[in-house]
Amino acid sequence: MLRKLEIKKHALTAISYMLPVVVTAGLLIAIGNLTGGQVISDYSTNYSVSDALVSLGVLGMGLLAPVISAAIAYSIADRPGIGPGLFMGLIANSIGAGFLGGMLGGYIVGFFVLFLVKNLKVPKWAQGLMPMMIVPVTSTIVVGLAMYFVIGVPIVWATNALTEFLTNLQGSGKFLFGSIVGGMAAFDFGGPVNKVASLFADGMLLEGIQEPEAVKILASMVPPFGVTFAWILSKVFKKPKFSQGEENNIKIAFPMGLAMITEGVIPIAAVDPLRVIASCTIGAAIGGGLSMSWGVGSPVPSGGVFIIPAMTDPLKFTIALLIGSAITGILLFVLKKEPVEEVEDVEEEEVDFSSIKIS
Repeated sequence: MLRKLEIKKHALTAISYMLPVVVTAGLLIAIGNLTGGQVISDYSTNYSVSDALVSLGVLGMGLLAPVISAAIAYSIADRPGIGPGLFMGLIANSIGAGFLGGMLGGYIVGFFVLFLVKNLKVPKWAQGLMPMMIVPVTSTIVVGLAMYFVIGVPIVWATNALTEFLTNLQGSGKFLFGSIVGGMAAFDFGGPVNKVASLFADGMLLEGIQEPEAVKILASMVPPFGVTFAWILSKVFKKPKFSQGEENNIKIAFPMGLAMITEGVIPIAAVDPLRVIASCTIGAAIGGGLSMSWGVGSPVPSGGVFIIPAMTDPLKFTIALLIGSAITGILLFVLKKEPVEEVEDVEEEEVDFSSIKIS
C-alpha cells in the first residue's frame, strides 16, 4: 500500500525543491550576521545592507513549510496541487506545526486533489473551471479547515514535544542523538537515509534548533575527508590500500568534500562497500556526537568548509570534523586489504588440428 502511494518519492521531490530555498536563506542570514546585520523590525527607519540580507534570509526561511507542502502536492497531483499545497504550508506556519505540518498537509491535499481530478463530475460548461477554480478552492477549503481544527492540533503537540525534547537533551543523550543523526547522514552518501537526516535537520532549523544542522554538515564532509586520510596513511606507512583507480577517485572526492558534496565517495565505496560504509558511518557518528555534545550550531544548512566561520563555535566544529575524519581514515586503513591489481586473462586460442588433411 505504502509503496503504491510512493511516499518516499514525493518526499525526495519536495527536498529537491526545498534545498535551494534553504541554502539561499541560510547563506543570506549568515552573511548578514557576519557583517553585523539584524532583523529589520521597523521599515520606516534607516537600515543597512547587512540588515536587509538578514531580513531577507529570515523571510526565506518562512517559505520552507509552504514550499515543501506545495512540492509534495505537486509531485502527487501535478499542477493542480501547487496552489492548495502552498495554502497548507501557510497554515502549518501560522498554527506552529512547522515542517511536519507542512509535509503532512502536502500529502493530504495532494491526494485529495488527485481524488477530485479523477472522480469529480461537473457539467460540460464547468469543465474549464475545474483546474482554475473548482479543484483548488474545494481542496483548500476542505483540507484547510481540517488542518486548522483536526490535523494541525496533534502535529503542533508533536512539534512542540520534539523541540522541547531536543532542547532539554544533556550529556550522553546529546552525544547519542548527534551520533544517530551523523551516522544516518553519512551512511549512504546522499541517498535516502541521508535525505531523511537532512530533512530532519532542516526542519529543526525552522524551529530555531541549529545543532542538528551542524551535525549534518559535519557528517557530509567526514566520508571524503576520511578516505583521503586513509590514503595519506597508506602512503606514509608504504602499505598500499587503494588501487590506482581508487586513488584517482579520492583526488576527486576530496575537493568535492570541501563543498559538502559527499557523493564523490560512492565510486570508492562501490569497490569495497562494507569496509568503506562502516568506517564512514562510525567516524561521522562520533564526530556528530561530539559536535552535538559541545553545542555547536549552524544557521546555514549547506556550504561545507566555507560556512564554518558562520557557526556558533567554529573551532569546536573543526575539531569534531577532524576527529571524525581521522577515525574514518584510521578504521579504513586498518580494515581495508591490499588491492589486487586485475590481470587481464588472455585465453589461448585452441587450434583444431583434426580438420587438417595431409595429401
